[in-house]
Amino acid sequence: MVRQTDAVAEPHKTVYKRLATRQQPSQGGKNVCKLNSMEDFKRDISYRLRVRENESISLIGTLRDCFHDIDMEIVVDGSSLIITDSRVTFHTAPSPHCEKVQNRLGLLNGVKIGKGLTRKLNAALGGSDGCGNLRTLLTGLLPLALNVKASAGVSDEKEVLDAIHFHLQGTCVGYPVEEKNVVD
Repeated sequence: MVRQTDAVAEPHKTVYKRLATRQQPSQGGKNVCKLNSMEDFKRDISYRLRVRENESISLIGTLRDCFHDIDMEIVVDGSSLIITDSRVTFHTAPSPHCEKVQNRLGLLNGVKIGKGLTRKLNAALGGSDGCGNLRTLLTGLLPLALNVKASAGVSDEKEVLDAIHFHLQGTCVGYPVEEKNVVD
């Protein structure tokens, strides 16, 4: 395990050492199998959105599991939905190389959130220089900017949902195109 403050040359040994212990001694005639970290795995992903005073949108995502503790912030222009800033902090990572993905994250600056976003995420964060965990985090986080923009100026919870539904029609099964809004 690599923590931001550690200067461990070979952190994978700590992870592998922990995973190597599978079999516990017999208890009461039963063999008790200790599950490794992937056989009893929990990952928490959380998202937080905040509209700033300058009308930009701060999208904050966290990913935490037994190998990762990642904080990410993406700043989006509120009117154009173009990414203006992006940063990630690896508090814990399975490799000292994980932080190198920060160089690729900058490729998202200037990208508009909307059609083609998944393709652009894969181009920026795919392959051997990318990070699948950041792609997973961003795939759920970035489209939330669409909800923020769709609900701008609305304060009532029902009105917020109605506004989001109206603006996101046809984007997924949850927001079908309503007949009265279909143009012939």
